[in-house]
Amino acid sequence: MTQAYDIVVIGGGNAALCAAMTAAETGARVLILETAPKPYRGGNSRHTRNFRCMHTGPLGPLVDDYSEDEYLADLIKVTGGKTDETLARLAISSSEECLPWMQDHGVHFQPSLSGTLSLARTNAFFMGGGKSLVNAYYRTAQALGVDVLYEAAVRHLELDGDQITRVDYSHAGQNRSVSPKSVVVASGGFQADTDWLTRAWGPAAQNFLIRGTTYNRGIVLADLIDQGVQTVGDADQCHAVAIDGRAPKYDGGIVTRLDCVPFSIVVNKNAERFYDEGEDVWPKRYAIWGRLVAAQPDQVGYVIIDSKSLDLFMPSVFPPLKADSLQELAQMMDLPAGTLEHTVSTFNAACSDSADFHPTELDGVSTTGVTPAKTNWARPICDPPFYGYSLRTGVTFTYLGLKVDKTAQCSTANGPIKNMWAAGETMAGSILGQGYLAGFGMTIGTVFGRIAGREAAAYAN
Repeated sequence: MTQAYDIVVIGGGNAALCAAMTAAETGARVLILETAPKPYRGGNSRHTRNFRCMHTGPLGPLVDDYSEDEYLADLIKVTGGKTDETLARLAISSSEECLPWMQDHGVHFQPSLSGTLSLARTNAFFMGGGKSLVNAYYRTAQALGVDVLYEAAVRHLELDGDQITRVDYSHAGQNRSVSPKSVVVASGGFQADTDWLTRAWGPAAQNFLIRGTTYNRGIVLADLIDQGVQTVGDADQCHAVAIDGRAPKYDGGIVTRLDCVPFSIVVNKNAERFYDEGEDVWPKRYAIWGRLVAAQPDQVGYVIIDSKSLDLFMPSVFPPLKADSLQELAQMMDLPAGTLEHTVSTFNAACSDSADFHPTELDGVSTTGVTPAKTNWARPICDPPFYGYSLRTGVTFTYLGLKVDKTAQCSTANGPIKNMWAAGETMAGSILGQGYLAGFGMTIGTVFGRIAGREAAAYAN
């Protein structure tokens, strides 16, 4: 490198871009090192579609209001209290100012999608999805003078005492180095490294599908851990969703997610139910199903619905299997037909009056006398044709990451690293101890990306 840079940002997704733009607006000279080639830039952010936003009164596409306390309560519920409340409140309270900032930096929004999402009050949807957001940010970053190197794989950050002195990476077949004044690490988790997943989860991880980019392999994370940078979170905690079993091994994205679970029964390969499909509205509980399926034999589950539920959820990217009888559907799905018919008849007998059925909110239409119970949206599965999907565990991102403070700064046991900050999935475990809340990953990335960019620029300047 012949040009001197004030700041190097490692990663090319939402958090990295927010950091780069924020730093560049102070006059800092910024370089983004993105491992992916240009067509695949953006990490997991290109697969997103919304971010969760606190607001007092209507804001942009958001209706009504969504208070800090309600937002935090939603987060506490899905994480089981495993969160750093100080950092969580910082992410939540800062999210309100993010929406107009995002618009100012090229992002366009649209009304929320219909179906089981029902997020018009809580989540702002990107027009064109995450790919459009990523493209808009790269255009803005370029206009601000940010340089980007694609296919630049960072291998090592030299930690000398309390500061990073050198960033080593490969590009165009050569090993190169750069020595910036500040570094922002926004290179995601390690979910694309199935060997690392297997060390954390055991052999079951070999059956997992990876929803996002193939480039988040945790190379930078592992390098920093080896040098004593403090971490947070558990290696076996992650944002894992039950996705269509026909999805590709990598990079299937958000379209492989299935939103039909609340209106179904879900069985394992033995045709037995194993959890309450109607526990809560889908945006708050969809992320637990990846872990639930992971605990089943062969890490697979099967969704069973009937014709009256087919139009109640977002259409699937692959059409469901269709049969005129449960026996025929069981044969198509390689399930024991007799057991499936018994499971469905037992469930149907436990359903009560469904007159109060309401697909977009908790309706209390529940079962009685069956285990596990279904506590909402419990209607008999009795109207042919019947439909089925296979489910696999789809990992979005891992929660073992870099521990940060409220300024996004990283530390060792000896104290803060003077010139290194982290943002996005690589530090999300600081807030997400377990579980997930729809759109919250983009909130964390946006808030802490801006903080990291601001702090890195202040140090460099």
